[in-house]
Amino acid sequence: MSSLQTVVCVKKVKQEAMEDWDETMPLPGDVIEGVAESDHDELFISAKAKADLSSHLGKISQQFEVVWLKVKRGDATLKLRARIIQEKASILQRKFTIRAATDDRHVAILGDLTLDQCSELQEMSKRISNPDGEEFNRRGVKYEWSKKLDLHLPDHRSSIISSILFMPLKGEHSMEATTSRCMAWFCAAVSCGAPLVFVNIQSEQIVNVTQEKNRNTGKESWWSKQQNNAPNLRIVHGIRLWFLPGVSEVALEMIPAPGEVRFGMDIQRTEEGFICVSSVTKGSAADRCGIGRLLEEAKATNYLLLISRLEGKSVIPSNVSSTGLINCCDQAEIRSTLVSAMDRMDSVRVHIMALPDASESQANETSNKLQTTRKFLP
Repeated sequence: MSSLQTVVCVKKVKQEAMEDWDETMPLPGDVIEGVAESDHDELFISAKAKADLSSHLGKISQQFEVVWLKVKRGDATLKLRARIIQEKASILQRKFTIRAATDDRHVAILGDLTLDQCSELQEMSKRISNPDGEEFNRRGVKYEWSKKLDLHLPDHRSSIISSILFMPLKGEHSMEATTSRCMAWFCAAVSCGAPLVFVNIQSEQIVNVTQEKNRNTGKESWWSKQQNNAPNLRIVHGIRLWFLPGVSEVALEMIPAPGEVRFGMDIQRTEEGFICVSSVTKGSAADRCGIGRLLEEAKATNYLLLISRLEGKSVIPSNVSSTGLINCCDQAEIRSTLVSAMDRMDSVRVHIMALPDASESQANETSNKLQTTRKFLP
């Protein structure tokens, strides 16, 4: 079957209580192969499109309220009982759908989707409903999230792990070509001295540009957009690389002293889009908090001293466009942030990618020096 050919599929369900889903209900991703008044195989009528299924349901509803569905879920073919209902939005033109026989809240929204789209929805449903029963029953337990974030992360606003998404270039028709560019970028960064640690690499389906912008601005969730417009989606396969900034992130705070006019840290941008510290003025705020010593250690071991976050905001490259441009942080904006903080005599929090050779004791020593500095500065 062609990957572009569509089948009748449960696109989503209106029941928001996902914990109440189970394998006896029509679930997102179910491919509806047929419908009948009973579960006898010879009575099932096949449905090639959503309109056909709605028509069959309408005819059956004249005599029966409960219907049997033959659905394809993964490699298995199941028979499910469901109730026929009329779509509320179809008053002028009567259209029909189904809901779970055991739960009136569980109303299926049908659509004509490709098999790939159905498979993605099935994976989501499988994780939620756990149809195979391979796990023990679950219960919720309280967890002190705020305490753990403050204790185990340098900055509770940062997740430490970073990623960069590579969009396929024009003319790249295979994921292998995009993956090769992705790994070339990573290897080039490491060979130039970036202390990066590889974590994972994966393919990622990207919707068209308009829908991607809606997701980023929060006007409409990507999941909702996908459900509402699934038949019209233009899918592009990108490659996402996950990595750690060195062995860890070191959080430091540059605190200006009276009379200082700059923090004393010069920055540059590498070819791969990272922001690195190029020099530190002796005795400056950057030097006092430990950045000067870290820069000396980096040069001695042929590493770059890279900044991962400034005031909690990431300065790590985030994606590579389909034109090959690396979307990275603007140096001018970073300098403007530092100048503005200095004008107000405010401290600035900076995260440094820790070097692989840096020991935990050295990081603790830098943190202790920071606390001592804060005692003697206003």
